[in-house]
Amino acid sequence: MKEDELHAFLTLQRIPNLGDTSIKRLIARFETAQQVLDQKKESLLKLDGIGAFKLKAFFEKEHRLAAEEELKFIQEHNIDYCSYKDQNYPERLKHCIDGPILLFKRGSKDFSQQRMISIVGTRKVTNHGVDFIKQFVEDLAPLNPLVVSGFAYGVDITAHRAALDQGLDTIAVLAHGLNQIYPKVHAKYVKPVEAQGAFITDFWSSDAFDRTNFLRRNRIIAGMSEATVVIESAEKGGSLVTADIANSYNRDVFAVPGRPGDAQSLGCNNLIKTQKAQLITSAADLIYLLNWQIEEELKPVQKQLFVELNAEEKVICNFLSDVGKEQLDLIALHCKMPTFKVASILLNMELKGVVRPLPGKQFELT
Repeated sequence: MKEDELHAFLTLQRIPNLGDTSIKRLIARFETAQQVLDQKKESLLKLDGIGAFKLKAFFEKEHRLAAEEELKFIQEHNIDYCSYKDQNYPERLKHCIDGPILLFKRGSKDFSQQRMISIVGTRKVTNHGVDFIKQFVEDLAPLNPLVVSGFAYGVDITAHRAALDQGLDTIAVLAHGLNQIYPKVHAKYVKPVEAQGAFITDFWSSDAFDRTNFLRRNRIIAGMSEATVVIESAEKGGSLVTADIANSYNRDVFAVPGRPGDAQSLGCNNLIKTQKAQLITSAADLIYLLNWQIEEELKPVQKQLFVELNAEEKVICNFLSDVGKEQLDLIALHCKMPTFKVASILLNMELKGVVRPLPGKQFELT
């Protein structure tokens, strides 16, 4: 994007009462942001949703001056940026009607990765929640997903740290400009995230830090990912808003259940109860429900001559030895185990090089 077009985008972004959806409609009508700003009053007044009140702001110099200042910040700090019309804009976010017209990025990671999940939840994560996230991300690591979260306390930072520990890319979506980090205690994770992922935001360096920013930020977390996973959540909270947004985008939403009396499980349990999220208890559940397959080139394994199998693995191995290949549900039925448990066992067996997945959620011995 050329500098004058970026300035035009920034100017439109600064005009009050003109949101991302309206700006996209204007650009669709006049082709570029600069051409929108070049229009005369008479032309703009003919458009639906552009009344005299909004129109007045189009020609106020203060918005152009503010855009010039933000442009200077972007240039001086070498901030990467992209508009919703650019190829390097997150593909799934392009299909969200209220997705930001501009994204600002700091870090090494682009958005081309196909497997991308958002992990969200309470800021007051329990020890059980922390352990679950670490194991969950570790089990997903062979599939090399990109982990998205909000860099906040609790579940967010635990998800980022787990991704970094497993050598996975991670994206932190901020509720403020790239001129600051919140919370400050997480500053020690800035360089690792930049090196192994990126920080992104649609907020300016001059934007005031406000609680409502987090709700606006959540649409990016929900929109850029294939699925949103809620680990722990109280009865009310920002992660439930993210889940609602993801549902509105027709994205998969998953929630980890907890005991009925646990305060930090009420939100997840309600999502499952109201059918706003699918229940998962492990990475294997997510892999099964998203129909992900482990690609050999991501994490090659060599079949060992003498692989140690536990009792349940031996039951499945003996069954597949008799039938040759079978679907997951039928393996569970014949081996008299829950489907979710068999999915987890098969994942472990695949990592050991004992079985391999086939189309149609079938499995056979290697």
